[in-house]
Amino acid sequence: MKLLFVVTLLWREALCGSPSVQIGGLFPRGADQEYSAFRVGMVQFGMTDFRLTPHIDNLEVANSFAVTNCFCSQFSRGVYAIFGFYDKKSVNTITSFCETLHVSFITPSFPAEGMNQFVLQMRPDIKGPLVSLVEYYKWEKFAYLYDSDRGLSTLQVILDTAAEKKWVVTAINVGNLKDERKDEAYRSLFQDLEIRKERRIILDCEQDKVKDIMEQVITIGRHVKGYHYIIANLGFVDGDLSKIQYGGANVSGFQIVDFDDPVVAKFDQRWEALEEKEYPGADARIRYTSALTYDAVNVMTEAFRFLHKQRIDMSRRGNSGDCLANPAVPWAQGVEIERALKQVRVDGLTGNIQFDQYGKRINYSVTVMELKNNGPVKIGYWNEVDKMVVTKSDFYPNDTSGMENKTVIVSTILEAPYVMLKKNSELFQDNDRYEGYCVDLAAEIAKHCGIRYQLKIVGDGKYGARDAETKIWNGMVGELVYGKADIAVAPLTITLVREEVIDFSKPFMSLGISIMIKKPQKSKPGVFSFLDPLAYEIWMCIVFAYIGVSVVLFLVSRFSPYEWTLEEPEDGALPLTTESTNEFGIFNSLWFSLGAFMRQGCDISPRSLSGRIVGGVWWFFTLIIISSYTANLAAFLTVERMVSPIESAEDLAKQTDIAYGTLDSGSTKEFFRRSKIALFDKMWQYMKSAEPSVFVKKTSEGVLRVRKSKGKYAYLLESTMNEYIEQRKPCDTMKVGGNLDSKGYGIATPKGSPLRNAVNLAVLKLNEQGLLDKLKNKWWYDKGECGSGGGESKEKTSALSLSNVAGVFYILVGGLGLAMMVALVEFCYKSRAEAKKMKVAANTLSSPQNTGNYTHTLSSPQHAPNFNLLSPSHQPNYATYKEGYNVYGIESVKI
Repeated sequence: MKLLFVVTLLWREALCGSPSVQIGGLFPRGADQEYSAFRVGMVQFGMTDFRLTPHIDNLEVANSFAVTNCFCSQFSRGVYAIFGFYDKKSVNTITSFCETLHVSFITPSFPAEGMNQFVLQMRPDIKGPLVSLVEYYKWEKFAYLYDSDRGLSTLQVILDTAAEKKWVVTAINVGNLKDERKDEAYRSLFQDLEIRKERRIILDCEQDKVKDIMEQVITIGRHVKGYHYIIANLGFVDGDLSKIQYGGANVSGFQIVDFDDPVVAKFDQRWEALEEKEYPGADARIRYTSALTYDAVNVMTEAFRFLHKQRIDMSRRGNSGDCLANPAVPWAQGVEIERALKQVRVDGLTGNIQFDQYGKRINYSVTVMELKNNGPVKIGYWNEVDKMVVTKSDFYPNDTSGMENKTVIVSTILEAPYVMLKKNSELFQDNDRYEGYCVDLAAEIAKHCGIRYQLKIVGDGKYGARDAETKIWNGMVGELVYGKADIAVAPLTITLVREEVIDFSKPFMSLGISIMIKKPQKSKPGVFSFLDPLAYEIWMCIVFAYIGVSVVLFLVSRFSPYEWTLEEPEDGALPLTTESTNEFGIFNSLWFSLGAFMRQGCDISPRSLSGRIVGGVWWFFTLIIISSYTANLAAFLTVERMVSPIESAEDLAKQTDIAYGTLDSGSTKEFFRRSKIALFDKMWQYMKSAEPSVFVKKTSEGVLRVRKSKGKYAYLLESTMNEYIEQRKPCDTMKVGGNLDSKGYGIATPKGSPLRNAVNLAVLKLNEQGLLDKLKNKWWYDKGECGSGGGESKEKTSALSLSNVAGVFYILVGGLGLAMMVALVEFCYKSRAEAKKMKVAANTLSSPQNTGNYTHTLSSPQHAPNFNLLSPSHQPNYATYKEGYNVYGIESVKI
């Protein structure tokens, strides 16, 4: 079929013997499809006995000088009529030449204002359909965005009708926007409309400008849901509406080419058979301006065929070929051609083609369209007799009926444990290649909804965020907004900005933003780790309390008379001294307090009431302290503590040594960017200005950065993912602090999707059945690799090692050594003292006086030997020595 059609065109182009009519053509640059339609029409409607011969010029239709040169050039070639385009700047030039030279100008451009006898308007007037549609929707307040290059006639009709019906219309000219700043101008324009709460907008522009405006509407994102747009041209399906199709906006418009019509369907089949290289633009569906061009060739062919049959002389004479002649010489047969053109009545691609005496289309019909979830839908038509006729009521399908035979595209992202490739994934196909929480969840939802689905990994590997510059959505959200996917089953956080452009189900998992850091090395137990159960301040207070109690006990013992006693002699002997003694000297007081603190007691105890009060409160104090110490000792000796440098978001914000960041293009980053809390705003200011960048493209990249940063990077991510990674080898990350916020993961669908309710009910049912918790336990904990103890057994963590109690052994050895040293010092000191005393005694015996007495005594046998060699004054105080040796403090100063 394709080959036959191309051969037919080539054969007809080769015809050269048949009579021909010279036809001029003025095409703007870039109108490739319109020119291809013109060529196809020339060949299609040419006959063996009659054909049209075109003379084509490509020009800038906005340049009046260029239009003048081309028009005169065409006229000098002897053309009988001219087909072409114009705009606001060149329309007056063309109509003036046509009126002066009586040359008919057939155009698919917008209808010109005024009565132009020699201009045939192929494009029907849209004023009537537009007013009728506004009345049908019962709009009373709306914004009217128009392109001044198309003229102001439609705007004038809208304003006149508004004055009559008391409409409130905000007219805005978008035709003078500069190309280099048009995106910024459109954004500013829609921000103003949002401030004015204008949610009903008419776009009276050509298709290329409508495309630019709708792209900005989509990228901004806030002017979709709840808005209603009317596209005031005749090519509703010519533009790409897929991006806004699921956005939630109502879009209406008009269509002059009915692709359901048999004539159009037949042409469309032939059009698709053309080679794009030979006929540029043939690879796309024909636009309404190209269809009008094709119909214009049909009209010209019919008119000149009629004139040819009537044998009307159309030859030129004299200076009729000079358009700049003074005075101008109109073409005598121009009126005959003008009349023949207006009398044509044919059925073309744009329906019934018929003109009035002013060259305007009459008796035409326009299809009224609305954009639905399944694409553009006819809701009625408009004609001059019946006006607005609605043939199909509004409907928004809200169930999955009709989707059984459709494979639903499920967008997701490779993120453990939600979606992962199986180890031998190359052996499987399609959905069987993946495993994970969301894979199981998608299967359960598909089973409940009764649909077939195909998992599709998002191309850019992002969840979905709107670019601050271009306002374009990326990731899975972008695929839903722009119609590339039907549903997204992934750890996609429910946020306000996303909810504006897509719909979410009920949360299937609750979570919050948490902090991940590298797990610090377990602190080795110190030599004196047995002191850890009590703080340093408590130990110092105990030392001071010990000293204080000992001093108080010493003082009250000195003041109290009940602590002073006479020393009792042994075996009824006479007392060696009459002085009173006190057992609680300063050293005995310290010994008593130490014995009570160590729970060992002492061989002395207070006798006075005051001393016993001191002892009682000290015993109570030591009871509480020792009990508390013992209670904490086991935990401190058996648990190896990890000292974390970060415990909360406050710790992160008040330091700069440890960098911290989030996933780029995610809800976590959006949370900090939009937060008004001072702490989070401070963290955001740091993150966006940090060098090198603290943002990562993937969660796996963030985790790897935490592990390799040696504790100098903290990653902010959802708590569920944090908990999962903490359970994976090498078990070197940990979650610190609480969650910074509270949110949930939801299943996303495009705005108005028929899957929304079914998915929502499926999630609720799975939650009530406990299947969601079962899936989380399966993929988080049952498949965990670190265990509850972080990769080590409980027996190893609870067993005491020598390093835990080494300090106790050191104190024991030190105490024994100290005792030996003190004993040596005591021995040396006492030996020296005894040596001095013995030397004094020897010196006394060796004196002459004592020697004489001794000899005399020995020589008197009648007397018994006197062994008391020393006088009482020189006799040592053995009792005092003994007491001083056994109980310290006897020789202490007495008060």
